Parts: sequence; C-alpha cells; structure tokens
Amino acid sequence: MKLISYQYNGKNSFGAVVGDRVVDLGEVYGARAPDLKALIAADLVADAAAKVAAAKATLPLNEVKLQAVIPNPGKIFCIGLNYGEHIRETGKEVTEKPVIFLRVADSQLGHGEDIVRPRVSERLDYEGEIAIVIGKGGRHISEADSWSHIAGYSCYNDGSVRDWQLHTSQWGPGKNFWKTGAFGPWMVTADEIAPDQKMTLITRLNGQELQRATTDMMVHSIPRQIAYISAFIPLEAGDVIVTGTPGGVGNKRTPQIFMKPGDVCEIEVDAIGVLRNGICDE
Repeated sequence: MKLISYQYNGKNSFGAVVGDRVVDLGEVYGARAPDLKALIAADLVADAAAKVAAAKATLPLNEVKLQAVIPNPGKIFCIGLNYGEHIRETGKEVTEKPVIFLRVADSQLGHGEDIVRPRVSERLDYEGEIAIVIGKGGRHISEADSWSHIAGYSCYNDGSVRDWQLHTSQWGPGKNFWKTGAFGPWMVTADEIAPDQKMTLITRLNGQELQRATTDMMVHSIPRQIAYISAFIPLEAGDVIVTGTPGGVGNKRTPQIFMKPGDVCEIEVDAIGVLRNGICDE
C-alpha cells in the first residue's frame, strides 16, 4: 500500500494511492487518526489496507498537493557517511558507529514542490537516500527485532547547503535550510518490501544519472541504525531515519555540480517509486 500526506482544496489530509486516484483516509478515520503519523501510532495500517480494498478511490492523484510523507515527525535522524564510495570521495574514514545528525520537520517538503536554493548560497547539493518510517516504537531494539519496527519506506533528497555545512565541524545549519529535505512521493508499507530486500537507489539531475547504489552497500545496515539510535533515545511511531547517500554528490565532482533554479532532481528507488522536485530560488 502507498500512503501519502497531502492537501486538497485547502485541507490537509492523508490517504492511499490506488492507481491514479486517492482514497481519503482522513475522512474515513476522522478524529481517531487525523494524520498519517497518528494512523501509524494507533497501529491502524493493516486496518486501513482492508478499508482501502473495499473503498472507492475518490480523489484524482494529480489534483492533490503532496506533502512530506510524515509532515510532523517527532524526530528525523540522518545517517552520514554510510556508503564506501561516499566515504572515499569525502576523504573520511569508516567509523565503527553510525554518524548521525538531525533534521527538523520545517526543512522538509513533498514530491512535486520546488526545493528552495537559499539566498545566502549557490552550493545546494543533492543527496539521494532511502528513508524508513518507524511503526512501532521502542528502546534498546535489537537488530534481530528491528524489521518489525518499520512501518514503511520512502525516497528522500537530503538537500545540503555545502558551504554552510562546512562552516564548522557541526553539520546542522547546512542540513536544515528551509525546504531542502524532499520526502516522498509516498510511503510503501513494510509488508510490500521484504526484510533486508536489496533496493537500488538512483539520483538524476536533469535526466543525468549522478548516483547509483544498492542497499547491501551500506556500511551500517538498517537494523544496525535502528539498534544504535534506540539505545540512546526511545524511537516513536512516525519517527524517520534517512539512511545515507552513496557516492557521486555534486560537491565532490570535477567540475562540481550544484542544483540551480530550473533544474529537476529525481530520486528513484526500484521498490518505492520516484521522488521528483524542481529547484527555485528563495
């Protein structure tokens, strides 16, 4: 099942994509689950699948404005330096534990929206990644149990303002500019993607392929990420983990390639779909 958060006729809601139409689950659940995060937290994903199977899809997909899959996550954890080629191109070394930084919800945007290049920089870089959405929270989750804590998977573009990222040893500013973290187009529920299924991640800018990797190339696997994060803080339903980008980022190319107004960036994951965003100036 493909679950989305969206706006239609000025109203925020969430639903399931069926072909080229949408089942409005916000209307189905009302106050019981007012958004996708609440649906996941209430353990209603399987119930929603049954309702979608019996429902008539009423809204045209091309008429809804897609939002970040989880517009209101409690926490967004991003994994840095998690593919060998990217580690090598940055001149860093493999770390024993995952490199983690945080994103804020206000930095996110949905499929079809324009990523915003800030007025203070022209070094806006792409980073194609796979995001996981936590379904069942917990503390000290073991690697063996981690798959059962995932609600679903999505595409993510961890847009990075490189000069601001490198102002100090702390990456926070460059990773949290307004409308730079694209998240979508939807969440594919975990029942459709097998645990440890090898997925292929591709990033294209204006049709040119710039990144390609498979998930088995991660230095720190998804189970290891969940186990490590849940050791220092409880994970909650709707939390997001952005699992790292492969080599080929624009900042490390010769010549460098940065996203600019008028460009179109696509993040494709074979088991999920294609996240597509234009680029505009602030």
